[in-house]
Amino acid sequence: MMIDDFTFARVLHVVSIVGWIGGVWFVTFVIMPAIARAEAPADRLHAFHKIEQGFSVQAKVWVLLAGASGFWMTWRGDMWWRFAEPAYWWISAMFFLWFVFFLMLFVAEPLFLHRRMDNSKTPERDFHLMVQVHRVLSVIALVTTMGAMAGAHGLI
Repeated sequence: MMIDDFTFARVLHVVSIVGWIGGVWFVTFVIMPAIARAEAPADRLHAFHKIEQGFSVQAKVWVLLAGASGFWMTWRGDMWWRFAEPAYWWISAMFFLWFVFFLMLFVAEPLFLHRRMDNSKTPERDFHLMVQVHRVLSVIALVTTMGAMAGAHGLI
């Protein structure tokens, strides 16, 4: 049995989304609360930074794979018009979410966020802000994933 390139790209896309967004949810709703329970407020940012180094490469791989497979499907299926169609809002939402994470992982973190975490003058506030940003992005990811699945299967 031969698998076509579009189906293969879709499989890669779904697997990369599971790895990426599953990782974000694990960090947001398991790792960060565990750090908040175990560490003094002033030590939480440093503790997160140490743990984050272990999954940063995975996050980058998943985000790159999601972007590459999403781009491939859009190009291969000539689906660029869907970005302008309100009925396909989840396509733009997927791109927006991917772009935010791409900028965070490949631009903001290496250029200044890692240094900021290492030299923070307000680690308690910075950790709290990071938790809030992760929560907001997690909710956006949930709504986007639900919309994409419902839309792809004709429910909306």
